[in-house]
Amino acid sequence: MSGINKTNAARLLDKAKIKYELVPYEVDENDLAATHIATQLDEDIRQVFKTLVLKGDKTGYFVCVVPGDAEVDLKKAAKVSGNKKVDLIPMKELLPTTGYIRGGCSPVGMKKAFPTYFHSTCMDFDYIYVSAGVRGLQLKIAPADLVKYVRASVAEIIVEK
Repeated sequence: MSGINKTNAARLLDKAKIKYELVPYEVDENDLAATHIATQLDEDIRQVFKTLVLKGDKTGYFVCVVPGDAEVDLKKAAKVSGNKKVDLIPMKELLPTTGYIRGGCSPVGMKKAFPTYFHSTCMDFDYIYVSAGVRGLQLKIAPADLVKYVRASVAEIIVEK
């Protein structure tokens, strides 16, 4: 682990005594997609999760963490979060809302603890990857530990292929 600076997300997990690994990857400014990260890490795209921030008409901001090759189903996300209508937030709202930038948004350590929903397939794996809070660094972590730590719910929130 030499040479990798611990992120705020990693420090929070240390404090909570949760096991994880910090895994670096090459950033491609033109390709911030999770598929790029999965290829770099030589991992199954279904284990590389992306963190998306949405805003509901009733509850305000909330977070969906979904497999890297999946899309959030806005109707399902609205239903589980208690909203009638939800949308992904505009990119310019991401940093002021969460403290994170696109391509480096972690479900751990946002400015506020927003309601968080993980897609149910996260529980199919011994470990999953999520952003460590900066571009170029992923957290490899047991999904049950992560879901419990961020007090998330597990739900069906993606568009079925």
